Amino acid sequence: MIKIGANTVVLGGEDIRTAMTHLKWAGYDAVEISALQGQGAFGDPLGEHLHLDHWREEACDIKALVEELELPITAMEVGPLDEDRVLRAFEAAAEIGIPIINIGPSGKSDLPDDFTECVDRMAKLTETAEQAGVTLCVKAHVGASIHDTPTTLEVMDRIGSPAFGIDMDPSHIHRAGEVPKDALRQVLSRVRHVHIRDCPGPGPAPGAPEFQSCGRGDVDLLGYCKVLVENGYDGPVNVEIIGASRYDLSRCAVIAAENYGYLNACLKLCGGR
Repeated sequence: MIKIGANTVVLGGEDIRTAMTHLKWAGYDAVEISALQGQGAFGDPLGEHLHLDHWREEACDIKALVEELELPITAMEVGPLDEDRVLRAFEAAAEIGIPIINIGPSGKSDLPDDFTECVDRMAKLTETAEQAGVTLCVKAHVGASIHDTPTTLEVMDRIGSPAFGIDMDPSHIHRAGEVPKDALRQVLSRVRHVHIRDCPGPGPAPGAPEFQSCGRGDVDLLGYCKVLVENGYDGPVNVEIIGASRYDLSRCAVIAAENYGYLNACLKLCGGR
């Protein structure tokens, strides 16, 4: 059975207990914990629920919350490729029991030197990830050095370590002008994590939080789920809705619940739950 989780960033304006409790109430099987710093595209706080600068002070409370709510943490999102923060994330993940670290690529699109630098940095970090017993995942990101399926395939070819994988986000692939379910088939052999949300229109922005909700945009997410199930994918699928932290708690909780219901129905229809 594919587990449906949500990134705690959907409740980025709340503390970690409130965020995880409401995601549990919404029906989710798991969560991805946000270690994102700063503000998002909408000027809102992203929701730093794990502070990597002093993660040791938080680890015990987070592990206790996981046990209390029976809500495992399947991944951590660190954000931009920052070596120091990623190394701290490996340490925190090993202690808390988080198997996957998700990062975004560095550099800008269509600049070969940026792409090479990004790959080299990730390859070096992957060596440490392997020692820590965690998996480092990167996703194609609009405007970055890895931004579409061809650049994703190239990084897959250059980094062969089993401690490195792809975080496949259909909304970014959609905004790259591709069909996400078709792109997924090409990279699925190395996909270790799925960030999932919808996207209204071609971008470049993902749209307001409520229109990132699965089923409200233009991405064929039922077809995407079918590809996952037909190919035996059994890794985490985590909803990632950004920008909602400027909304009140009740509105964020509604968005979270809507996404769980949609994905649960899609995966049941495909035989994945």
